[in-house]
Amino acid sequence: MEPRPAVPTPGKIVCVGLNYRDHVAEGAGREVPAWPLLFAKFANAVIADGEAIVRPEGTHALDLEVELGVVIGKRARRVAVADAMGHVEGYVVVNDVSARDWQGNKAALAEGQKGDGQWLRAKGSDTFLPMGSRLVSADELDPAAGLRLRSWRIPGPGRPGAGEPQLMQDGSTLDMIFGIPELIAFISRHITLEPGDVIATGTPSGVGIFRDPPVFLEPGDRVRCEIDGVGSIENLVVDWTDDPRN
Repeated sequence: MEPRPAVPTPGKIVCVGLNYRDHVAEGAGREVPAWPLLFAKFANAVIADGEAIVRPEGTHALDLEVELGVVIGKRARRVAVADAMGHVEGYVVVNDVSARDWQGNKAALAEGQKGDGQWLRAKGSDTFLPMGSRLVSADELDPAAGLRLRSWRIPGPGRPGAGEPQLMQDGSTLDMIFGIPELIAFISRHITLEPGDVIATGTPSGVGIFRDPPVFLEPGDRVRCEIDGVGSIENLVVDWTDDPRN
């Protein structure tokens, strides 16, 4: 039986930017946010472990971000921090795939090129949220105690280091700026969270855009994301012309 995402069609996917201190630090000149920075993906972005990440036409700067996904189990509206964990069903590993040129990152832009001015296309394109098939219930582990998150890029045939996993990210949820209860309280103050909604809680340092030189994903590469106690996903990157859904 083929793997399926733990939440195949989430009603909402609320993502958090700059939520790890080491990730903030790796981007020169950035400050620690005073409150959670939110953006969204949609169900079209969700794919399963083993399915292909499609690099869309027009981007050359695809990047990876391993993240802990929080699945909501009980409706949350204006929830207090102290009560927030009672609304969590469990956890899943996700990969917040990002087109850095469309996002507007300077290191990804060609001369004269600009980003979109917002992140919808850069973060929400089809296949941009690989998700694990295993949903770990909230009572099985405690992210506040520290969970290790890692990601690898495995270069494709004909590329330098072909087939050899390159460790990209190696972080811990202990480095989160805003913990899960704080995120649920902040989001639910204005955005009601329903059962089956997913919060992608941010990524640690090591992403490709902030390397020197930057490292971007190319067709033929594989991406592996893993969170201790939660699970792992591995996905092949293909060009839009080879989209298996066509």
